[in-house]
Amino acid sequence: MREIDLHVHTTASDGTFTPTEAVKLAAETGLRAMAVTDHDNMRGCAEAVRAGEACGVEIVPGIEISTKFRQSVHILGYYVDPDASAMKETMDWVVQDRDDRNKKMAELMAADGLPVSYEQMHERFGPVIGRPHFARLLVELGLAQSVAEAFDKYVEKGRKYYVPRTILPIERSVEIIRESGGVPVLAHPFQYHLDDAGLRELIEHCMDSGLMGMECRYSGYNENRVAYLLKLAEEYGLLTTGGSDFHGSNKPHISLGRGVGGDLEVPYEYLQRLKEAAGVNP
Repeated sequence: MREIDLHVHTTASDGTFTPTEAVKLAAETGLRAMAVTDHDNMRGCAEAVRAGEACGVEIVPGIEISTKFRQSVHILGYYVDPDASAMKETMDWVVQDRDDRNKKMAELMAADGLPVSYEQMHERFGPVIGRPHFARLLVELGLAQSVAEAFDKYVEKGRKYYVPRTILPIERSVEIIRESGGVPVLAHPFQYHLDDAGLRELIEHCMDSGLMGMECRYSGYNENRVAYLLKLAEEYGLLTTGGSDFHGSNKPHISLGRGVGGDLEVPYEYLQRLKEAAGVNP
């Protein structure tokens, strides 16, 4: 039985469902609980909580922070206080850095004669802009057939319109989540293409800063991969979590609560343990 999804993105970052729409879909899917984990901000959490109360879906306030440990790595934070000084100051800085990057990307496109301006991007897509929005615009302009193709041709690292961002060190990201009352979790471990020794090194480095969990059930992970991660989590004494990484039409192959191909199943007991670790009343 599909009970929870602890990895969901909304229009507060690069998803295409508003927080309310995502919660309604969770209710229709039969989920008991859902975590809103937008990239580098928690703007959608309050709306999701209100929608969850109306729809009978338990909402976990969360975030997914982009970090770096020799390569790009993502850290999920659950039950984070968005008003905690450590989180608020950091997210303000992240938003400013992201806005500066987006303005440069828009300027590069405009210099090539594309009808793109940063102001128009905000009017078209709302207050939070990311590379998926630029990719969608390129599709609308007929320069790519899909968001994936637009990424591959124009806005992926090394492509013409790609501009890098300043990324937080992974240890600081873990510390910020802990300082803000949250539970830090390593997201989608296999996405980093590390061997066993490399993944262990990453886990141990994060644990030195306070890592508390690892995402063991994720879209596209088969039984062998899940079993390996569960064993690794047990060995290191880490909490286990799971989620789809739902983005709506930006990742149309991923379904909320079901993942890729409908194989994802995340038990409610994962959330119960997460609450205990966060000191949240059941």
